[in-house]
Amino acid sequence: MKKTLIASLLAFGALTAAQAKDIVDTAVAAGNFKTLATALTAAGLVDTLKGPGPFTVFAPTDAAFAKVPKADLDALLKDKAKLTAVLTYHVVPGKVMAADVKAGKVKTVQGSEITIGTTGGVMVDNAKVTATDIAADNGVIHVIDTVIMPK
Repeated sequence: MKKTLIASLLAFGALTAAQAKDIVDTAVAAGNFKTLATALTAAGLVDTLKGPGPFTVFAPTDAAFAKVPKADLDALLKDKAKLTAVLTYHVVPGKVMAADVKAGKVKTVQGSEITIGTTGGVMVDNAKVTATDIAADNGVIHVIDTVIMPK
């Protein structure tokens, strides 16, 4: 009986660990971040966002990327340095849940600051936060409706 219980607990622990996903896997599984996943791969940032973190990612959806003119997006995807700057501008160090968000300026991984607004819903620069607190094992994702660009 004791061996069965221990084996069951170990199997449950392995199952639980297998279900934990990092930020990249969580975004890919959601299905509406295909362009973001492509961009992260092109910029070589997949391994970073699969790292220990924690990270808070303001993730633009495929619809958000669709707002960027195709020629501009194609050029951005070919310019690794600029693409890296844009993508890391969407990432804040640490795990910031929606309940902890405060209006003001916040430094991004890219080095510039984003402006958070909380009047009439949460805004990040000119992007509206449309979903919050998508937990990953190395941080959290908040969904935004517009790609934000560093100044």
